[in-house]
Amino acid sequence: MAFQGPSSAPGAAGGRFRAVAGQTGRVQTPEQDAVVRRLPGAGAFGLLVPPGAALVPAALLADAAWTARVLEARAPRGRPVDRRVLATVWWYSASSVLLTPPLAGLVAGIPLSARLADQAVALLPGAVPIAAVATGGVADPVVDLRGSLASVIAAVAEAGGMRERPLWAIATDSLANRLLDLGRAAGDPAAATARARSLAEAIGAPLPVPRYEDVGAARFTRRASCCLLYELPSGSMCTSCPRRPPEERRALLERLSRRW
Repeated sequence: MAFQGPSSAPGAAGGRFRAVAGQTGRVQTPEQDAVVRRLPGAGAFGLLVPPGAALVPAALLADAAWTARVLEARAPRGRPVDRRVLATVWWYSASSVLLTPPLAGLVAGIPLSARLADQAVALLPGAVPIAAVATGGVADPVVDLRGSLASVIAAVAEAGGMRERPLWAIATDSLANRLLDLGRAAGDPAAATARARSLAEAIGAPLPVPRYEDVGAARFTRRASCCLLYELPSGSMCTSCPRRPPEERRALLERLSRRW
């Protein structure tokens, strides 16, 4: 069923997405509510819409003109930033949010749709993707995942004036990270991350196969992409950035692993 739900954002209107009384801005579906109940703490990964967020149909993310306006609005004032960087940083956050409901459904055993028409994305001020809501879906979302990723990546690449392949690499890291996060919420990260390879292979090229590395007592995604956050005026290089020397990256991950 296509998304049509109440929102403060243009283009959204009523349907299966309901506002919970007394919790302004929290909009859920019965299926997603069930997933959240089954994965304690998973709401922190983008399954609950925070108060004040604007809901927009996920199909807007596949609109290059809309995405171009988002990139313009997110551009820092006073210092020019390459449009490719803006597009990459946007997709870094948007891909994680967009993938969360269907991946959470897989981990929880309660299918949530990966179709853009069945999803809504919550944006904080500044067009920051923070959560996504999906209706019920099919048990095997591979075809829908590929279609949704391909549609949005094409729009982001056009809006950012860049190639699609780096955006597919970011998508694989988002898939790997979200499965790891959701596995931790479910209490079995090994089982959740074991799905990553077969899922990516089923989605197919140009999506790279996700990789993980165990450092100390913790598992981390071995990144295939760079989010380019460090190229923003206020940005810095991520701990797991593939641009870091391997020895430096592992030392930082070892330090981080002691917190788990």
